[in-house]
Amino acid sequence: MSQLFSAYRLGDLTLPNRVVMAPMTRVRAGAGGLATASMAAYYAQRSTAGLIVSEGVQPSLLGQSNPGTPGLHTDEQTASWRQVTDAVHVNGGRIFAQLMHGGRVSHPDTTGFQPVGPSAVAATGDVFTPAGPQPAPLPRALDTAEVPEQARSYGDAARRAVAAGFDGVELHGANGYLISQFLSSNANLRTDVYGGSVAGRIRFAIEAVAATVDAVGADRTGIRLSPGGGFWGVEENDAPELYAALLPELARLDIAYVHVEATADEETLLGLRKAWPGVLIMNPVFPMGPRQTSRVEADHWLGLGADLISFGRAFIANPDLVERLRTGVALAPVDEATYYQGGDAGYLTYPAHRYAA
Repeated sequence: MSQLFSAYRLGDLTLPNRVVMAPMTRVRAGAGGLATASMAAYYAQRSTAGLIVSEGVQPSLLGQSNPGTPGLHTDEQTASWRQVTDAVHVNGGRIFAQLMHGGRVSHPDTTGFQPVGPSAVAATGDVFTPAGPQPAPLPRALDTAEVPEQARSYGDAARRAVAAGFDGVELHGANGYLISQFLSSNANLRTDVYGGSVAGRIRFAIEAVAATVDAVGADRTGIRLSPGGGFWGVEENDAPELYAALLPELARLDIAYVHVEATADEETLLGLRKAWPGVLIMNPVFPMGPRQTSRVEADHWLGLGADLISFGRAFIANPDLVERLRTGVALAPVDEATYYQGGDAGYLTYPAHRYAA
């Protein structure tokens, strides 16, 4: 049997397999950023994954990136997530909440606030707003005294996530959002303790993770990273040095895992595996690229030392993905037009495979 289908111990959790459902934005939240019954059904359908990581959840209104996404910063939002976590647990699953602060990847039409970032440097491209795509606005650079509050917002949201029944949280440190912006060599032009040198640029990530560990414990805390990914115009011109400095600091916090996207060449990624002594979740295919992760890539990275493998788009059209991977049944195609359209079509309407009698 492939290692992919063997059990794995992650903190206090026993995962029945090493398949992780990667976080994917689906913009199906209700008014006020509330989780819905449809969201509960969606995650419950996919609860055979060893671990589910939810869509990005904003830790504050200021941190919201896209309209239609859920939050974890009000009592009503916290209560609304209980139906999701209960549904996953009743169906035998485990679920972490991904905490995602958009930083400069946001718009006043979405939040009512000017976006913030490490520096007054706009993201590249259009951002989603209630009126449709609009150019990314110029963010307001956070004052030095304001930065710790944004780091603490992850811990505050993590505390709410655990109260809502989540088994843990994953900080979104990837894909050009706030933590990634602080790590960046072109989005972060600061000259204070949060910028300049590598040691300065990793400081916000470390403080955000430390605040989360203080709130819910190290065994309930993970982080996702995209070394050299280039999303939303973010650059890391010293990625090997940057992550060689960041990973030992995260190791000192003894967090549950690091979740790495294949946004760099394999040699660089293998260097990160060697530098990280803890649990590694590997997402083996470049996000939103032409290919989806398959059993081949999963087995390849398990052979290279990854502990768990995350699958993204394959889970959208294949709620029974684990069984399809196990038996070799072909994966159903996904309708990309329904990724973000709202409603249950293309969300709850993908059936499990039916075997011939």
